[in-house]
Amino acid sequence: MLDTMTLNVAKQLLAAAVHKAAQIGIRGDVAIVDGGGNLVAFYRMDHARTGDIDIAIDKAWSSVALRRPTAELAKNAQPGGEAFGIHTTNNGRLVILGGGIPLWKQSRLMGGVGVSGGTSAQDIEAAEAAVSAFHNLISLVT
Repeated sequence: MLDTMTLNVAKQLLAAAVHKAAQIGIRGDVAIVDGGGNLVAFYRMDHARTGDIDIAIDKAWSSVALRRPTAELAKNAQPGGEAFGIHTTNNGRLVILGGGIPLWKQSRLMGGVGVSGGTSAQDIEAAEAAVSAFHNLISLVT
């Protein structure tokens, strides 16, 4: 039974996101965190930008910390939005760029994935590959 985010599970999620990133032509970084936002696994693709390391990790953390995809934060954090300025909280760790998605098992937050290296749409696409892999794993063990 899948009760926690293990390194074995995180490696499978990394593989799915990296595979999708390569398919769509981005070289980026992928981070998997547990339900507490702690880094479990990280993958830096060849020739990925150094700046994307922290962004990927913080996208994963942000998705867990606020229990929603970072793309939703981006919409609400625009000037005049209900969450305007949120990215300045938590010592600047909150990321409002798309590519961070929480990983849910029913109503339990199991972790998050963060991808950085392409456009927000590309990062979301690669992160969604990890989410799909996560749901496939859940269906195999339940």
